[in-house]
Amino acid sequence: MSSTLEKPTLRVDWCSYQAAKYAVEHWHYSHAMPTPPLVSVGVWESGVFIGAVIFGRGANKNIGRPYGLLPTEVAELVRVALNAHSAPVSQVVAVAVKMLARQSPGLRLVVSFADPNHGHVGAIYQAGNWVFVGDSGESYSFKDARGRVWHPRQVSKTGMKPQYGTMRAVPKTSDCTMVLQKGKYRYVMPLDRAMRRQVEAMRQPYPKRAADGETGSGPNPSRRCETDPAAPIDDPYPEYAGYEKAY
Repeated sequence: MSSTLEKPTLRVDWCSYQAAKYAVEHWHYSHAMPTPPLVSVGVWESGVFIGAVIFGRGANKNIGRPYGLLPTEVAELVRVALNAHSAPVSQVVAVAVKMLARQSPGLRLVVSFADPNHGHVGAIYQAGNWVFVGDSGESYSFKDARGRVWHPRQVSKTGMKPQYGTMRAVPKTSDCTMVLQKGKYRYVMPLDRAMRRQVEAMRQPYPKRAADGETGSGPNPSRRCETDPAAPIDDPYPEYAGYEKAY
């Protein structure tokens, strides 16, 4: 007698900062939470917590300027941190974006970045029909003696930086090596018709991995949140089904 495995039930819902932090520290290559304020969306399969999708202001305070947007009109998808899962990542991200848009009616655009320095090209955004608008340009980072790479704003000449009114220890630039970093791929998801028309005019062809054009190899061989073999089929939140038709 043959038997079939039941498809795991997917739940996408708001989660606490602590839950999101656990997901990032265990299942995201950075192992570090971005700077608050943050909006965290949790993901469960068959009742088991498997990760989080996190939105924030991002590191660049002028992230909305290329689109003529105020800081309150744009958000950055700053982390997709998932453990092993069955649902396509693009499906999870799509539901999280819909929830964010409903919670924040003044929001007009979500921006996210894929880092080719970690073997990413943004496959989850391509599967979700995000608009690719180019890369951020080359930059330099700093690598410490343990091999960890730091953003230039995370290091200093003295080894100390102010944070929330107090001083905290950071790597010294003299103890690090400067490393040339490829520009990050920038993807955007518009949340209204006018913004859709505006960014569609900026659309560029999706980038592919250099190794083989599709799958490739790189620093993140598992690509737990990078591959997306199937487009969304069943929406676990049917109340959001008309969201795509709002453009």
